[in-house]
Amino acid sequence: MELIRVLDVAPQPWRNGGGSTRELLAWPPGDDWQLRISVADIETDGPFSAYPGVERWFTVLQGAGVELTLDGAPQRLHRGDAPLQFAGQAVVGCRLLDGATRDLNLMLRHASGAMQTATDGQAWSPADAQCGLFTAVAGVCQAGQQQVELPPYALLWFDKAPPCLSFTAGQRPAALIGWWLAASPQES
Repeated sequence: MELIRVLDVAPQPWRNGGGSTRELLAWPPGDDWQLRISVADIETDGPFSAYPGVERWFTVLQGAGVELTLDGAPQRLHRGDAPLQFAGQAVVGCRLLDGATRDLNLMLRHASGAMQTATDGQAWSPADAQCGLFTAVAGVCQAGQQQVELPPYALLWFDKAPPCLSFTAGQRPAALIGWWLAASPQES
């Protein structure tokens, strides 16, 4: 189990100057990752980088949202919307709806997996080999007999997925508490 706080990871500026990325997790480490989780701060309109052969998941953490144009088809995403899945080779344009946004990204290469919105107090049984929780609010994650207190905007990652997890927000009401992330890398 590993806990990574967004504020503990230095942002890396994009080459195009339109924002920055904080890479929270790459597995295995290095350029040949099969799983990558990051938080991006998008500051200006512009294209997304292409990742051929990568399955991408995207959700808005903070800000008014974005309009992504995926291969010519526009799709608006706001904070609280379900995560969007799309192919890494898609031509993606991004237009900010009302100022900068912060977004959560899950990228899978030679792996299967998903991102889904967590529900306060509801059990989740991951079907994949590895899993984690990205928090929007502070709370407690229950993994079997173990309880872990989590701050907002942090990733709790399990290299070996426990049979069942739940997350209870520390404040009420918490409409949006976080996202479950899961991955099963392919065997070499």
